[in-house]
Amino acid sequence: MHDIRLIRDNPAAFDAALARRGFAASSAEVLALDERRRTAATRGQELLARRNEASKAIGAAMGRGDADAAEALKAEVAAIKTDLPALEEEEREAGAALDDLLARLPNLPADDVPEGEDEAGNVEVHKWGEPRGFDFAAREHADIGPALGLDFETGAKIAGARFTFLRGQMARLQRALAQFMLDVQTGEHGFTECATPLLVREEAMFGTGQLPKFAEDSFVTTDGRWLIPTSEVSLTNSVREQIIDLPRPLRLTALTPCFRSEAGSAGRDTRGYIRQHQFDKVELVSICRPEDAEAEHVHMLRSAQLILERLGLPYRTMLLCAGDMGFGARKTYDLEVWLPGQAAYREISSVSWCGDFQARRMNARYRGENGKPAFVHTLNGSGLAVGRTLVAVLENYQQADGSVLVPEALRPWAGGLEKLEPVY
Repeated sequence: MHDIRLIRDNPAAFDAALARRGFAASSAEVLALDERRRTAATRGQELLARRNEASKAIGAAMGRGDADAAEALKAEVAAIKTDLPALEEEEREAGAALDDLLARLPNLPADDVPEGEDEAGNVEVHKWGEPRGFDFAAREHADIGPALGLDFETGAKIAGARFTFLRGQMARLQRALAQFMLDVQTGEHGFTECATPLLVREEAMFGTGQLPKFAEDSFVTTDGRWLIPTSEVSLTNSVREQIIDLPRPLRLTALTPCFRSEAGSAGRDTRGYIRQHQFDKVELVSICRPEDAEAEHVHMLRSAQLILERLGLPYRTMLLCAGDMGFGARKTYDLEVWLPGQAAYREISSVSWCGDFQARRMNARYRGENGKPAFVHTLNGSGLAVGRTLVAVLENYQQADGSVLVPEALRPWAGGLEKLEPVY
């Protein structure tokens, strides 16, 4: 959500920032609704004050025997009582329309975010590792996986397209990856493990920006609760409607299933395990003071990068341009892992700094040095998406005979398993 005072003070700058994100100028509409709401509120307050004043004057007029004045004042009070509901409704309607408009406008990009309309404008800022050379034709995970226990057919029979059933050593590898990530983030990077609800209320989805704009991309139950598209929703909302102490960043992590309808991605990655309706992810969330946010963004990015490095997976870091960032982000880095089967880098993590955008939607604040409450800054990122990491392991560690080596760093979490062998 946006600070209406900043829009009033500099509407041209607000529209220019929206334009960088590919959105039409909106300050005129915002300010018109704001003026309508404020005018109705001011007029209502004036009438209330006059009603109270006239009511007192009625008693005084009657006390001095001035019946005509008393009757005139009574008529004025009656007229005010008639006019007030319409003004209150006008204020309510204008306020609701203003809130709805602001809720649908994206966060404004930070000054150092590059210009661009889509992923073509993203900038590579870092690359790690050299893609492995193969003495055979590298295959995609969808071709390697079924013989190892990645069962697309059974998943589809049970639940439909974009659901997968994992068996035996494949299920164990996925569990090992998730546990490895969680243990590294909690043991080495200062994140506190949480176990969160998978179903949340509408206001929680609104707080992190999934609603109202992206309702079609998520699943909702018959009683109005929403399946989390990421535990960013439940972790970040853990501080909603609170004033918290923040001597240092509050770092939270959770391993959860995530659920996405993928309504806006028809036809993309329909084959394989990359884009699923249900997938596991180790999410990273940080709540901090504004002055700590930039350093915290770097810390979260490094926390995700180190997982890939420990697993020996080549990747690159991309600074997203203004037109390619997520709705709630003011600055985002994407990590893209190398997939030799596709001969391409593919996204495996987004690490975003949201400023106070989500905090305003949640009314999440901290008490500053002056004792006055101020909005926190929120950050979130994947540390990592487990299924996509599984894909990267399968493709980067594949062998000519169809087996897949388990990365050495992962073996203690896999019970010493060194290789996945074709068995299905």
